[in-house]
Amino acid sequence: MPGELRIFFLYYFFIYMNTAVYGTFAPVYFEHIGFSHTQVGMLLSAGPLVAILAQPLWGTVTDRSKTKNRVLLLLLASCALCMAAFPLSVHFFYVLLLICLFMFFQTPAFAIGDAMTLETLDKRGFDSGTFSYIRMAGTIGFALMSVVFGWIARGHIEWMFPVNAAIFVISCLLLLRMPPVEGHQRHGRKMHMGMLFRHRKLMLYMSVCFVLQVTLGFYYAFYPIYAQELGADNAWIGWSMLISSLSEVPFLLLSGFVFRKVPIPYILLGAGAIAALRWYLYSVIENPLWIFPIQLLHGLIFIVLSVTMAIFINREVPNELKASGQTLHALLCMGIARIIGSFLGGVAADAFGLKQVFFYNSLVAVACVAVFAVIFRLYARTGADSSKGKGHPAEPGQTR
Repeated sequence: MPGELRIFFLYYFFIYMNTAVYGTFAPVYFEHIGFSHTQVGMLLSAGPLVAILAQPLWGTVTDRSKTKNRVLLLLLASCALCMAAFPLSVHFFYVLLLICLFMFFQTPAFAIGDAMTLETLDKRGFDSGTFSYIRMAGTIGFALMSVVFGWIARGHIEWMFPVNAAIFVISCLLLLRMPPVEGHQRHGRKMHMGMLFRHRKLMLYMSVCFVLQVTLGFYYAFYPIYAQELGADNAWIGWSMLISSLSEVPFLLLSGFVFRKVPIPYILLGAGAIAALRWYLYSVIENPLWIFPIQLLHGLIFIVLSVTMAIFINREVPNELKASGQTLHALLCMGIARIIGSFLGGVAADAFGLKQVFFYNSLVAVACVAVFAVIFRLYARTGADSSKGKGHPAEPGQTR
């Protein structure tokens, strides 16, 4: 990897360690301190609810800032402070407040980081496959931290907060060494995020991701608890997350080829079909050993959806709205969708059990694939009909 890109590699390596610690073990910690499934669902849905306000706010601020770097630095430093404050109390409403503050700063950070990285790569003349290699650093960091902290969590799960605070501090130091990326609206056209809703293809692709992210929202909130119900301990959960993260590597290595050969609708629907299979398998297993092979399917779902949409947004959205486009995707698919998945999933889990809710998620994924397959087919046919006689028939997902 060229020397100028190593700083991005290191940044992604560390920043995704946060999701390995907080994203994986927060539900276990909340249950450890005595919260019910419904309370866990409320806590994990409150953050994305706050993100509904945070994403458009920070997206607009970033696009209008002198540099995107200074906004991202503020977000990461604030995340470190929130992590440091978590251990001060285990009162439900205090924890709820801290989660809201943390998610207000943390949720937009990944989208803004992606926008900065993709813009820098474009300026340097690198193709989309280079972003996948850099993003793979996040997968590696996530995998390593999943195992390390899974081992730590067996006796000291409360260490997740100082560990995460240290991760954010390191990320801030790395960010200081990145080249500046300007906010294009500071001197250019003034455009608002609402204009993105006029982009039909963007909205169509986001709709698929939204539905599938609802099911992923339930998985991220309750998989660690479900694994424990099956008989796995925190170390097993850490190893299973290692497997899931490493399963992303093949797609990241082959993504450049995939994006050149496979239309985006087919990529998204393929991820949906794998999600349906994965949730169904979780609903029928009894032995915790089965979680390890099933976790291999993760690499064909989340990373496919997130990288595909990040690259599509960078290609199709005007420069003045690139950060807003990334944060809108995070708002809808990482925010609102996760609210539905974690909160309603928690209520449903208390009523029907985690196993049954995984089965319901498989039905949701099947319905998503079926409905959008028809919509994409009609969209492609309409595009082909409108281009007759022009010498360049449209293909679904083709970028012009």
